[in-house]
Amino acid sequence: MHISDGVLPTSVALGCYGLTAVLNGVGLWRLRDHTEELPKIAVVTSSFFVASLIHVPFGPTSVHLLLPGIVGALLGPAAFVSITVGLLLQSLLFQFGGITALGANALMMGLPALAAAYAFPRLRGRTRTSHAIAGAICGAGGTALAAVNLAILLGTAGESFFGVAKIALIAHLPVIVIEGVVSAFVAAFLFQVKPELLRP
Repeated sequence: MHISDGVLPTSVALGCYGLTAVLNGVGLWRLRDHTEELPKIAVVTSSFFVASLIHVPFGPTSVHLLLPGIVGALLGPAAFVSITVGLLLQSLLFQFGGITALGANALMMGLPALAAAYAFPRLRGRTRTSHAIAGAICGAGGTALAAVNLAILLGTAGESFFGVAKIALIAHLPVIVIEGVVSAFVAAFLFQVKPELLRP
């Protein structure tokens, strides 16, 4: 789920860069007094980076694991910074996505991560099962929201991309289910072995 260079109109790409810069600024500002969280952020960012490398090309985008839900659940407000760094490294090292589309890609996956960061603490309850359910909701919901964001962004590129946007939504339906299962497992496992990791 990477938008390539040259797909989006310049005005949309620049607008996305502006909003991404603001959200990263807010995220970094909130981290200034929580430097002890940096190792955790580094590990989650590297997990996001590796998981997103296994992808299936799909026209101007791609289908792969996204993990915005579990990234948001683990990192809270720092999730947007984590996803932006992961996407930047993917773009520079492997040409996934593009530099001009980095702002759009960061918004596409970062906003669902922030939504999960807000939702997970309110859904997780106090048991392993409730954490698994919260993880599943955030994992599946985060990926669904990212797919919708992708369709919206592709729609700004003109009518020629409307068909691609619709197909991209359909192609991500199995990914949504897989993300829900993976996120449920991760949340339940961490609750059992290291529950403090689920408290950003």
